[in-house]
Amino acid sequence: MTAEIGHFALILALLVAVVQATVPLIGAHKGRQAWMAVARPAAITQFGLLAVAFGCLMQLYITSDFSVLNVVMNSHTDKPLLYKIAGVWGNHEGSLLLWVLILSLFGSAVAVFGANLPPGLRARALAVQAMIAVGFYLFMLLTSNPFERVFPVPINGRDLNPLLQDPGLAIHPPMLYLGYVGFSMAFSFAIAALIEGRVDAAWARWVRPWTLAAWCFLTGGIALGSWWAYYELGWGGWWFWDPVENASFMPWLAGTALLHSSTVVEKRDTLKGWTILLAIIAFSLSLLGTFLVRSGVLTSVHAFATDPARGVFILGLLIVVIGGSLALFAWRGPALVSTGLFKPVSREGALLFNNLVLATAAAAVLLGTLYPLLLDAIGGGKVSVGPPFFNTVFIPLMIPMIIAMAIGPILSWKRADLMTAVNKLWLALLAALVAMAVVSVLRSEGPLLGIIGIGLAAWLGAGTLIELTGRIRLFRAPLGESLGRLRGMPRAAWGMTLGHLGLAIAIAGMTGAGAWKVESIQSMKPGETVQVAGYDFAFEGVKSSQGPNYSIVEGTFNVTQNGKPVVTLNAEKRVYNVSSRPTTEAGIHTMFTGDLYAVIGDEEDNGGYVTRLYFNPLVVWMWAGVLLMMFAGTLSLTDRRHRVGAPKKHQPSAATAPAGA
Repeated sequence: MTAEIGHFALILALLVAVVQATVPLIGAHKGRQAWMAVARPAAITQFGLLAVAFGCLMQLYITSDFSVLNVVMNSHTDKPLLYKIAGVWGNHEGSLLLWVLILSLFGSAVAVFGANLPPGLRARALAVQAMIAVGFYLFMLLTSNPFERVFPVPINGRDLNPLLQDPGLAIHPPMLYLGYVGFSMAFSFAIAALIEGRVDAAWARWVRPWTLAAWCFLTGGIALGSWWAYYELGWGGWWFWDPVENASFMPWLAGTALLHSSTVVEKRDTLKGWTILLAIIAFSLSLLGTFLVRSGVLTSVHAFATDPARGVFILGLLIVVIGGSLALFAWRGPALVSTGLFKPVSREGALLFNNLVLATAAAAVLLGTLYPLLLDAIGGGKVSVGPPFFNTVFIPLMIPMIIAMAIGPILSWKRADLMTAVNKLWLALLAALVAMAVVSVLRSEGPLLGIIGIGLAAWLGAGTLIELTGRIRLFRAPLGESLGRLRGMPRAAWGMTLGHLGLAIAIAGMTGAGAWKVESIQSMKPGETVQVAGYDFAFEGVKSSQGPNYSIVEGTFNVTQNGKPVVTLNAEKRVYNVSSRPTTEAGIHTMFTGDLYAVIGDEEDNGGYVTRLYFNPLVVWMWAGVLLMMFAGTLSLTDRRHRVGAPKKHQPSAATAPAGA
């Protein structure tokens, strides 16, 4: 009965979404307040129905109800409770249900907290949100029903993919979807603005919090996926430019551009059309990621669907949403007139440069991701576009943007003098040169880009701190006044400062882990020692044990440096009972300078084991930088000016500096 309740709730949610997609839109067009008011209860009701459906599916997994096909294909009685719950979204049908649940969550949030929104804009935005939901409801009910029954009922299930039975992967999909689907709210506001024909500073203030929330979640989701790949897959890396990785990275790039562009709309009443286009592109790339993962064109641990019919349905939905929104933009976009004027050398110009680089980078990643698929589709054969292409194209694009990131916040709005701004950054230039010199001495071997990357990280970090000291007039005003300015800084300004500082730290970590990683792959017998980056890894042997639903072979490595003990690493190889599929759990010891990393592989005929040993310099800096970026975004969200419908603050007090972007 639980499955039928969930299925019925989905059908009711579809009907409510149809009403929400039509009645408020017509009401906004005709100026009928009662019809527009339907959007609010409809959005809340839709979320309630989705919560019931999702709760029913979770109950089916927790109780191991193998009369439901979805549970049979993705669960097992021996599976720990955490992974029974994670199995709800660890498959095609369940992940779609999570997708629309989050979609309805954002819609209901606008309905509840958007009381200060103009009724027409709120009605149109919620109607657009419901239109998106209708497409996904039809997709689920017609091709991907999560509540489909199976007969005869099997005794047990086939278990969840062992690679997904991990705490990081249990949290990763919901976090990622909160980012993906979060951009739907910016998209809905953009389409509503195009229909209404008005974009102003108030619109930008309403859009920014939803975009910022989506950006924070997507940043966290990407980081969790990267972290999982780092410690679970046993290859010592954290990013491989896999198409599924790219599918999440592209909307992140577009969303980052949208965040900065909406700042210009709010403060200078310009770049209106461009900001609307970015909102459309960010969500379109999120939908494209959904298509890539669920169409069957990719083979990946993340690629859930292999039925071509599903791929055709999603492709059709993609064409309708993206094509329709771009057509509407082509029709209504030219009517969005910007009144703000600015010189190329200005804060607006720097933000526009940021946008153009990010958009170009997203286009380059899109090209590299889709080209092999398109070539194969037209019979051109199979080609592989991997890290060499992306690194060659993407990294050079980022270098000028990082340089501009330190200069832009120092520039004034409307017009500025470039040399004056650059002169303020002489300490940042000195910090970059010193960092490059130190690294070139300590790491004489390695790519030139590694030295440049560390220099850029130092430039951006020092430039960000210099901008902060200038904002509070440190060393140019009494200390008490500077501290007063520091305390009075808006949270959005703190968010910008900490976000840029976090990126600088993350760049240093990415550079170190990518440029100077030391790897050693060999067969080792107990008692043998291998030296990696000055550390001696002594293999002590293996022992066998049993996990909840898998067997374990655990290898032990005693690591020393110059004869002094450093750490004992325990690396595991797991074989799951149901699928007999192996997974790895790397033994990792994190230090400020880098990670010691060990992986145990298969046993060989001579009694030795294949081992992979690594030293990954500065990799913890990358995770720390990303966490700081997420904290910065969350802090910015608490700024009252980023609350939906909140007006701007009045003139700041004398002790308060002007807000930054």
